[in-house]
Amino acid sequence: MLDGSIGTTRRARRGMLREWRLHALSVFSLAVAFVCLGAALLVLTNLRAIEERWSHAGRASIYLKDNAQAQDVEQLKVALANVPGVLGVRYVSAAQARAEFGQKEAGPKGELAALPVDAFPASIEVEVRPELNDAELNEIVGKLRQLPAVDDVETYQAWTERLSRLVRGGVAAAALLALVVFASVLAVVGSTIRLALQRRRTEVEVLKLVGANDRFIKGPFLVEGSAQGALGATGAIALLAALFFLVRGRLDAELAGLIGIEPSFLPWYVAAGMVGVGMLLGTLAASLGLRRLVTV
Repeated sequence: MLDGSIGTTRRARRGMLREWRLHALSVFSLAVAFVCLGAALLVLTNLRAIEERWSHAGRASIYLKDNAQAQDVEQLKVALANVPGVLGVRYVSAAQARAEFGQKEAGPKGELAALPVDAFPASIEVEVRPELNDAELNEIVGKLRQLPAVDDVETYQAWTERLSRLVRGGVAAAALLALVVFASVLAVVGSTIRLALQRRRTEVEVLKLVGANDRFIKGPFLVEGSAQGALGATGAIALLAALFFLVRGRLDAELAGLIGIEPSFLPWYVAAGMVGVGMLLGTLAASLGLRRLVTV
């Protein structure tokens, strides 16, 4: 059994080396298709990470009215510190807000830092337990908005909900793209195997004349189809990795700080899944391409 598998692999390797241009073109076409799918999965992976980070941001910003009295602010801080689920309270004055936002740098932030203090609202930054559910947080926010010194409360839930809708739409688009990619793999590998079979017509006829069964004849072609699918997916992952790390190296660190996460590449199980799917689709496409082998 093992010797038969080794022999099949060797015959497949010889066939691919003999017709390397044909197989190289097939692998390149598959890599292009898998790059599109991998890029969509890469975007979804990072959007999900951002969604998870924002949904557990663990903080809220309470923006104070311009006429808020120092006594009211102090009472609000004390009251917030005693609320269950609140881990920390920090008052940020308008001057501190301008300094933290601008940091006296050149460029757009430096221009913003040059604005008058009145352009920046004072706020109280509240750190809450990350596991605090939406109902509990909404109850706290509802009470805070009724206080006379509070102008608005930002919990970032609206942004999380928008991002969740975007992720759901991205999942649907990725699923549709996956179907297109799978159809492309079946078409490309199937056509390549049929063409390889035609080029080896004489070899196949000789094998049948000496008594070789269909399984023996089909084996190398199935291995070739599987190898094409795996190599195409692997090449796509390698290209995506090179582009990803190139772009991430040029990414502004402040942008990563703004969104709350560092961009990450595809998880290993997603990459391995792409290679596995490529192998399975390549084998299936080769099998479909050889369904009339008996009549050859």
